[in-house]
Amino acid sequence: MSNKVSLGNQSTGVPGLDTLLGGGLSEFSFNVIAGAPGTGKTTLAHQIMFALASPDKKALFFTVLGEPPLKMLRYQQQYSFFDIDKVDSCIRYVNLAENLRTGDFSGVLERISREVETFAPGLVFVDSFRSVIQTAKSGNEGVSDLQHFVQELGTRMTSWQATTFLIGEYSPAEAEANPVMTVADGLFSLSQHVEQNSVVRKIRIVKMRGHAHLGGSHTFRISDDGLRIYPRLLPPLAANRHALQPVGQETRRVPMGIDQLDALLHGGLPEGHAVLVVGPSGSGKTILGVTFLAEGARLGEKGVVACFEKGTSILRNAMLAQLIHAGDVSVVESRALDLSIEEVLDDLVQEVLRSGARRVVIDSLSELGLYLAPEFRQDFRESVFRILATLASLNVTVLVTIGMEDRFTDMRFSQADTSFLADAIIAMRYVELDGRLTKLISVVKVRGSGHSNHLRRYVITDAGIEIDSRPMEFEGLLSGHPSAHAPAG
Repeated sequence: MSNKVSLGNQSTGVPGLDTLLGGGLSEFSFNVIAGAPGTGKTTLAHQIMFALASPDKKALFFTVLGEPPLKMLRYQQQYSFFDIDKVDSCIRYVNLAENLRTGDFSGVLERISREVETFAPGLVFVDSFRSVIQTAKSGNEGVSDLQHFVQELGTRMTSWQATTFLIGEYSPAEAEANPVMTVADGLFSLSQHVEQNSVVRKIRIVKMRGHAHLGGSHTFRISDDGLRIYPRLLPPLAANRHALQPVGQETRRVPMGIDQLDALLHGGLPEGHAVLVVGPSGSGKTILGVTFLAEGARLGEKGVVACFEKGTSILRNAMLAQLIHAGDVSVVESRALDLSIEEVLDDLVQEVLRSGARRVVIDSLSELGLYLAPEFRQDFRESVFRILATLASLNVTVLVTIGMEDRFTDMRFSQADTSFLADAIIAMRYVELDGRLTKLISVVKVRGSGHSNHLRRYVITDAGIEIDSRPMEFEGLLSGHPSAHAPAG
């Protein structure tokens, strides 16, 4: 039998926040939500309050010198989490502006105490708490009064068995250095970063007593549903497909939908692999991706296509349109110009889990790089790694396209040195042959599996990609002379 005290956890109702907190919010904890104006502090507080408030756990929301309650309610009603039926019955708003005008903390404390004793809340919010601090008298006397006020408020809230939130406008440096923060059990720091024309909002759990919370900064977005947080996570190692593969057991092969390409792959792509399809514009990368999805549909395997290209030209493919209409393929797309990798991953993972998809096509990494916020473009390789690692944990087979300039003699297979992250690489390129541009395809690598190293000529017809069964032979191509010779006969 353990003598340890067990902390009760409360789900915050904010997507992603429970993950950051290590499972949820501790009951009866004393928390601070800090950040500059416009970072979403009040919205976060209301989202938590409406998620947790009930007849058995009422909420008191004290406003100070910030927004009047009526103005605050007018804007908060625009969010889907707002429930007008809870106002007055489960949630009560109290304005402390009159009590603060004299700068007497004792009057404020007594007013809060009376309201708490009368309403018996399980949740208490004070917005904005910095307004309380700014009314403190100058000098040592004022600081002493403020510290006494904070300590007394925290003590009383704990005795009332209420979970408390103090909301204030602080920069990260101010929040962590302020003596008020030493009393807090939890500290939420919200910020927004502006770079070029992109705005990225982030949240950091500076501390959370009694919880192994997730460190670092994590992006979030505010929509009509309120805040949605995207934790920076890698899949657990135990879910890795290689750890689950029995020794000596042959990995299932996934057919690509083109017989000659499957032959080059010695039977198809190993299940769970991520293949990078590299080629210049017009080489047929998107058509290969659609063919891969169509083959999956023929075998009863659902697919997901993520597209970021301007105008989503992939969606105008007749074969793909038919697959989408039939419900065999679902689409993940985004038009935002300040995407975070976490958003892309969340959309992909949720759609794979919802549809039960076994195949995923990302078309393409080149366009994805244009839509990411600048800070994510700066470390594009890490972003690609997190996408492929997360999809690998779901054991789906992934085809990723990337556009590359064809320089004939420059054998490059990716941008930002990301090619080594893929399990397999298929290269599609052009060569000048008899005065014409001829398309060639080859398999560059397949991890853990043999494959053909032959170059094959292919054409794109109304029926799709058709690959020649005969290997090509070249003279001088890699030395700078783009001449090629087909074998006789």
